[in-house]
Amino acid sequence: MPAVIHRGRGRRTINEINMVPFIDVMLVLLIIFMVTAPLIAPSVIHLPSVGRAAKPPDQVVQIIIGKDETLELKQKDKSMAIGIQDIARAVLEAQTGKTNSAVVISADKNVKYEAVVRVMDTLQRAGVERVGLSVQIVY
Repeated sequence: MPAVIHRGRGRRTINEINMVPFIDVMLVLLIIFMVTAPLIAPSVIHLPSVGRAAKPPDQVVQIIIGKDETLELKQKDKSMAIGIQDIARAVLEAQTGKTNSAVVISADKNVKYEAVVRVMDTLQRAGVERVGLSVQIVY
């Protein structure tokens, strides 16, 4: 309710903000924050350190998915076309005896996402551990 001043003939209201309730609320909030701030446990952030990166793979087996969803298995300098039903067996054979081996899946940008996921799922069910996706930007 606005304050009223009696001056002379008439009554006139004062259009000012009453600051007392505002200050009271701010002091209460300040006290609440001062009490709760020491109770909040700081979170621990584990940052990577230099020189502790994982060792790069000794062998990389690349699976290339073409525009027509054909699969090609590529190792070092040899390449062969392969079907989805044989991809897991071929990758496991290629990784035999190699402890630090990775599989990289490269796909054409027009390939459906479902085809890439199908290959990844097949490899996962076969027990292939290190599977990555190749990301290349072509201008």
